Amino acid sequence: MPAIPHFNRFALRAALYSCLAMLALSSRAADYPAPKEGSWIAKDFRFHTGQVMPELRLNYITIGAPSGEPVLILHGTAGSAASMLTPAFAGELFGVGQPLDATRYYIIIPDGLGTGKSARPSDGLRASFPRYNYDDMVDAQYRLVTEHLGVKHLRAIIGNSMGGMHAWVWGVKHPDAMDALVPMACQPTEMSSRNWMMRRLLTESIRRDPEWNNGNYTTQPRSAQLASVFFATATSGGNLAMYKAAPTRAQADKLLETRLGAPFTADANDILYQWEASADYNPSPGLERIQATVLAINAADDERNPPETGIMEREMKRVKNGRYYLIPASDRTTGHGTTGQATWWKAQLAELLQKAPRPGL
Repeated sequence: MPAIPHFNRFALRAALYSCLAMLALSSRAADYPAPKEGSWIAKDFRFHTGQVMPELRLNYITIGAPSGEPVLILHGTAGSAASMLTPAFAGELFGVGQPLDATRYYIIIPDGLGTGKSARPSDGLRASFPRYNYDDMVDAQYRLVTEHLGVKHLRAIIGNSMGGMHAWVWGVKHPDAMDALVPMACQPTEMSSRNWMMRRLLTESIRRDPEWNNGNYTTQPRSAQLASVFFATATSGGNLAMYKAAPTRAQADKLLETRLGAPFTADANDILYQWEASADYNPSPGLERIQATVLAINAADDERNPPETGIMEREMKRVKNGRYYLIPASDRTTGHGTTGQATWWKAQLAELLQKAPRPGL
């Protein structure tokens, strides 16, 4: 089955998470236990800014019985729990005999703070919503898992893109909370270079749009869609796969017009918050604190985390029990989107879960 184009996922997932969840309930139930959706209110949630929300809504999906070994799965920027329920991800992992067999594991997939059905600016507060960062997002996940779901120790945390960065933060902030960490499509270092510059260009495009009106718009600023298409095209897709999809100018124009013409229902304030949340991300100073067995996975054609910088090799030397797996580039990989297809790394995950010690027992 061909990979889902990255832009379509990026542009539509925030609006279609409910539809995806319903599809998962109906079409995937034969392959793994039906996903169950839940919501919880975290009382008196304190943000890193010192602001406190008396009630913070956190949405989530679970798959499998609570008696199973708990595994936390974390989605990427602008995604949701439902965005992980694709044939290329869940369909490769959660079925009987697969690496995260949901008859054995208790799979927990939260909607990140500011995304999906969890509390976000577009609920009504707009630009008055507290500024959150990745520490806040991980704090929300930690409270959901421990206070609401009653899970005190996780067999593994698996995160993709933003979720991978959250996995690194978990390892540093809560080193005894998991046996294994699988951060994918990310690096355990501060935002920099093209990755951060492209994020800034996306958010600056919205902030400089007169229609944004300091977040008090009556119609969505038109720059949000164009900036999002630009960002997704520039930072995901893979050079070889992109050329295979559009080897002529006419085909490139057709692909771009399709992306520009796709329905776009994301909220501009939500987009700003989601991408700016990564501004102060930097788990690097705490890598020596990580106790879990780490399997870091990136793709050789990842546009946001290019392997030629040598960053991963340098930082992984500081991780006590870490291994780095780099997926080779091909015309079948999709750059930053590659790790969204579990076929490229599920064998490595299965080996990790078989061999990783269980110090939490």
